Amino acid sequence: MFQPETLKSAPALARLKAARPDALVVAAYGLLLPQAVLDLAPHGAFNIHASLLPRWRGAAPIQRALLAGDRESGISIMRMDAGLDTGPVLSRQAVAIADDEDAGTLHDKLASLGAEQIVAALAEVQAGRARATPQPSEGVTYAAKIDKRETRLDWKRSAAELERAVRAFRPSPGATTRLAGEQLKVWRARAVPGRGAPGALLDAAEALVVACGEGALAIEELQRPGGRRMPTGEFVRGHTFAPGARLG
Repeated sequence: MFQPETLKSAPALARLKAARPDALVVAAYGLLLPQAVLDLAPHGAFNIHASLLPRWRGAAPIQRALLAGDRESGISIMRMDAGLDTGPVLSRQAVAIADDEDAGTLHDKLASLGAEQIVAALAEVQAGRARATPQPSEGVTYAAKIDKRETRLDWKRSAAELERAVRAFRPSPGATTRLAGEQLKVWRARAVPGRGAPGALLDAAEALVVACGEGALAIEELQRPGGRRMPTGEFVRGHTFAPGARLG
């Protein structure tokens, strides 16, 4: 297996040339390919991108779609150029985003679809029937890499937004919050009715119900540092919460 740290080095480029590829295929590669690599294969270089381009160009299209509350995602097979996911698209296939979808389940859906789509696209390329359509200038959005600070739940935001964040950061890196000085990872949560100062603990039974900027979030599964994931009811039975307890 050949996994170079950079494709800009002469040895890496020589290794690729020696393979004499007819086409290059890229999936989940976070760097731009040098022009010398793009020009290497007679049929070109193709990217299996996990969004419906031009929406969510960039490094984290799955997480950004979930954070934004998109109702669909999909796979775009794109002929690569020098830009960031700006090349013309050979095929595009949409999938619905379920209400309980998380980054892991959506990734698996799109990985399976992407494998099917790239095989079909390369067959069209080889047969000379492939047609690449330039991306429209309207509807362009960018899926920036997830910053660790984004995984901290901001209780001033609405419960619906925070529920989406929990799903977007599951299974990795996990949404986080703090309670009584301890950092917790939040693995499952749902938006529920509720009112109070953002971060205020409204109830602690089978779920931790926390007031948000709008509505409340019921945390149903969490994890303590160094511990295992557990149902919140199990966590609650081992704790006593002070009046006026807050998360954040």
